[in-house]
Amino acid sequence: MSKKETIIRAATVLFSRKGFENTRMSEISRITGAAEGTIFYHFKNKEDLFLAILEQFRLDVTGEFDRYLGEMKFVSGMAMLEGCISFFLSLAETMEDRFLLLHRRDAYELARVNDACKGHLEAIYNGLVNIFEKAITRGQEDDSMAAMDPKKVALIVFSMVDGLARLNTYELYDAGSLYDELITACRRMVGNQRISGTGDEDAV
Repeated sequence: MSKKETIIRAATVLFSRKGFENTRMSEISRITGAAEGTIFYHFKNKEDLFLAILEQFRLDVTGEFDRYLGEMKFVSGMAMLEGCISFFLSLAETMEDRFLLLHRRDAYELARVNDACKGHLEAIYNGLVNIFEKAITRGQEDDSMAAMDPKKVALIVFSMVDGLARLNTYELYDAGSLYDELITACRRMVGNQRISGTGDEDAV
């Protein structure tokens, strides 16, 4: 792992646990063993480091979803949607620090005054919503889902899934214990009621 990658990883943990404002560059220096001058060689300032974390998160989560979707063969759009929901929740656990960072208020406070931060956040959320939208569009094409605005439905489904991930991230509720109910709710909301077995029997 390069020194730059080490700095990003350490800063991610500190920003997610302590917050952007409460984290000092000296702490990052102490944890990584990199002199502050080295940190500023790679990143102009703390905001620049925060933006680099968001950019890396977007690349990593997109890459993981690309790999997952490339490996899986779904029998329907409904099965694809359910698979994406499950995979999103698993990523929220394996990338816990980065999701915690994304769920903190700090990023959105910075986005109010920093267009680059706003752009990174929009790119992350748009990328994730687009994945759900593709599944819904496929489901409408194969008739496993009802005809509704795929973008709006994707936003609603994503909000439900991300909300559950937040509960899990903040250790308020175990996401796994609500998974079956979440899938059932999604099936009822987007499933094509004209078709018998609107997804309950679908398998990956």
